[in-house]
Amino acid sequence: MSRSLLQVEALSVHFPVRGRGGAPATLRAVDEVGFTIAPGETLGVVGESGCGKSTLARALLRLVPVASGTIRFDGTDYSRTDERALRPLRRAMRMVFQDPLASLNPRFTVRQAVREPLDIFEPRRPTRERDRLADAMLDRVGLGAAYAERYPHELSGGQNQRVSIARALVAEPRLVICDEAVSALDVSIQAQILNLLADIQRDTGIALLFISHDLSVVRHLSRRLLVLYLGRTMECGDAATIFANPRHPYTRSLIDAVPVPDPAIERARRAPPLPGDLPSPLAPPSGCVFRTRCPRASSVCAITPPPLRGGPGALFACHHPLEEPTP
Repeated sequence: MSRSLLQVEALSVHFPVRGRGGAPATLRAVDEVGFTIAPGETLGVVGESGCGKSTLARALLRLVPVASGTIRFDGTDYSRTDERALRPLRRAMRMVFQDPLASLNPRFTVRQAVREPLDIFEPRRPTRERDRLADAMLDRVGLGAAYAERYPHELSGGQNQRVSIARALVAEPRLVICDEAVSALDVSIQAQILNLLADIQRDTGIALLFISHDLSVVRHLSRRLLVLYLGRTMECGDAATIFANPRHPYTRSLIDAVPVPDPAIERARRAPPLPGDLPSPLAPPSGCVFRTRCPRASSVCAITPPPLRGGPGALFACHHPLEEPTP
């Protein structure tokens, strides 16, 4: 069995902030999260806004400091290495952001934007060769030579996201992190981008970490799933197993919130939203962080954080999990 490409163990990201009255406080954005990604695999990361998904992505790229835990890429721990030692990682791990227009330099043409990673990582390669590689990647994402000399403001949102994907892939990374990469696009364009990513993954063998609040989008791509709530793991494992039989009440609520295409079925469904609001990460609930919104919570949930447990298909962190279906 080949080793994991990315291995994350007990990763925590904490930010010092000012609480009530200006007193020092700690925001626990990510709290002891662990997972692995194998070469060529897609891990979907889901949860409500404010659950730590984007912070997790930035921590993996070392764009925010790690409070504790370890991150290993291809067996090498880079959790606390200096910026110079991170340079190979910057090429091997790339990111596609939610807002493609904001992530592209408005002064660069499309060709220049796609070529920029090669300018950084391979400055000795002739410019003509870098241009050729950039143009070839633009063709790969469905944008021909006609777009190479345009600027981002001249393109649609879907076209700009294709440029962002080309930019992320041109330096031949081994892992691409997609942080809400299709949430700003309409449904038809979302499908095009998802199919593009699936095709590229099949052809190149890259691994994907796909972050979204929309489970229907994640289900389209992901082989494995990580469910976050207030920066903590609620459930993780095989995506098909979790979608078919979620054991954590929070996962069940996310699945129930996914719209059904049939209007008659959708009207008849009973999928009430979660009660209350997401608690502040500055003052998370004691014990299980989900207990204040959980219909199954009991006194033990307020005292003891539930450990991850379960079988080989999926793990869950719940004292009162949903029942497994009868065989």
